[in-house]
Amino acid sequence: MQNENALFCAKGICKSFGPIHALINFDISIPAGEIRGLVGENGSGKSTFSSIAAGMQKWDEGVMYLDGEEYSPADTVDAMNMGVSMVVQEQGTISNISIAANIFFGKEAMFVQHGVLNVYKMIQAAKKALEDIGVDNINPADMIDTLSFEDRKLVELARALYVQPKIWVVDETTTALSVSGRKVLYRLMNEVKDRGGSVIFISHDIDEIMDKCDSLTILRDGVLTGNLKKKDFSAETIRQLMIGRELSGHYYREDMGETTSSEVVLEAENVSADVLKNVTIQVHKCEILGIGGLSDCGMHELGKVLYGLVKPTAGNVKWNGKEKVKSASWSVKHGIGYVSKNRDTESMMTICSIQDNICLPSLKDLQKCGLIFPQKQKKHAEVWASRMEVKADSVATFCNTLSGGNKQKVVLAKWLGKGADILILDCPTRGIDVGTKAAIYQLIEQLKAEGKSIVLISEELPELIGMSDRIVLLKDGEISGEFYRRDGLSEAKLIQKMV
Repeated sequence: MQNENALFCAKGICKSFGPIHALINFDISIPAGEIRGLVGENGSGKSTFSSIAAGMQKWDEGVMYLDGEEYSPADTVDAMNMGVSMVVQEQGTISNISIAANIFFGKEAMFVQHGVLNVYKMIQAAKKALEDIGVDNINPADMIDTLSFEDRKLVELARALYVQPKIWVVDETTTALSVSGRKVLYRLMNEVKDRGGSVIFISHDIDEIMDKCDSLTILRDGVLTGNLKKKDFSAETIRQLMIGRELSGHYYREDMGETTSSEVVLEAENVSADVLKNVTIQVHKCEILGIGGLSDCGMHELGKVLYGLVKPTAGNVKWNGKEKVKSASWSVKHGIGYVSKNRDTESMMTICSIQDNICLPSLKDLQKCGLIFPQKQKKHAEVWASRMEVKADSVATFCNTLSGGNKQKVVLAKWLGKGADILILDCPTRGIDVGTKAAIYQLIEQLKAEGKSIVLISEELPELIGMSDRIVLLKDGEISGEFYRRDGLSEAKLIQKMV
C-alpha cells in the first residue's frame, strides 16, 4: 500500500517526546478519492501523526510527499496553503475574535485593501464558506464565544474546507457533534472524496469506521500493525490489531442490577434551569443511574445542576435527603465529584502537571496546619496515577502532552483520590479507545460494588443500556421515560421516548 505516486505518502516517520517514542518508522500511503481510517488505542500515535501531517508539529525522521512533491509544512497555515487541513477533537477555535476572523485566521491578507482590513468583505466570504457546508444559522459577524461547542465545530469545518483541501484530517470530531452535526460531517467527507481529495478519519467508534471508511490503517504503541481494505473489515480483527490482545473479562455489565439500595443520596426536586423544566429524579446508594436523550434534551445541564455548577431557577437539589447542594465547592467538600463532557476546557488544567490535577480537590486534606508538603502531594498523585494506570514518565508530566485516554484517567484519579461517594460522569468515554473504555466500565462496576453512586450521562445508547441499573430519558428539558435494567432494556424501547 506504500506508493510515492499516491496523493499523500509518508515514509519512516519517527517522533519522540523525551524517552517516549510516539511514532516508530511509520509508513502510510493514501490514493486520491479515499476515506482512510486511522485507528489505535489512546497513545498509539495516530493524533501525533495527524498533527504532523497538518503542520502542527515537526517530526524527527522520515519524509512526506503530497501530490508527488516532498511535503514539509512550516505550520498549520503553510499546510493549508499546500492543501492539507485538519479539524481536531477538542476546541480548535480562537476566543475573543469573530466567527469570520476564525474562519480566515492566517488568511487576512485576502481582505486587505490599501493597508486596511475590509471586515465587511471578510464577513461576506465567511457567510459563503458556512453556506457551502450547509450552515445558514450562524452569523459570521458574531463573536465566536457566543456559540455552543458544537457550532464552533461547524465553524472549524468551514475553515478547513474553504481552501478545498487535497487532504482533510478529521481527528475524533464526531464525538463533539450531535446526530445532525455528524450527518453534515459525513456528507462533507464524501464531497472531498468525490472531487478527488482524500480524508484521514480518526475515530474510536469501530462501527463508524467500518461504515464510513474505504480502507484502514492501524497503529499500536507508535508502530504500524496493519492496513485493511473494506472487504477485510471486521470488528474483531480491528480490535485485535489495535490492542494486540483479546479484551479480558466482559465489556459491559453482565448482572441484572439487583443490588441497588433504597437509600437516596442525591435528588433533584422540581428543578428548572436553562432548558430543564420541572425535573425530579433520585439517585440511590450503589446505583448507576443513566441519563440520556437527544442533543439539547437537557441531560448535560442536569449534570451541572446536580453538581452545583448551575443554580436552579426553581426547585432544589438535596444531598442525603437533607442539605441543599449550594455550589461546586460545596459538592467537593461533601463527596460529590463531576467529570465534564468537555474534558480539556472544564475537567482539567491542561497546562499543569498530573500531580497538580490529581491533588486539586484534595489540597485541604493534604495540608497540615495550613502548610503544603510537596512530598505528600507527590505521593498522593503517584498512588492514584498508578492505580489508574496513567501512562507518563512521572506525575510532573504536563497534561497537555497526554493522550485523551490518559487525560481521562487523570480526571477520574482526582475524584477517586478525593474519596468521592457520588460521581457525576458526563460522557466519560468520549474520545476513548476500546481498551480504555473497557477499563473505565470495569472501574464503574467496582465503584458500585464499593457502595458508591454513579450518575452516567451518555449520548451512546449501548453504553447506557450496558452499564445502568436505571435509565431516565429527557426530551426538550423534561423527563420522557424511565426504564429499569431488571425489566430488560433495548435501544428500540429507549428511542421511542427520545424522539
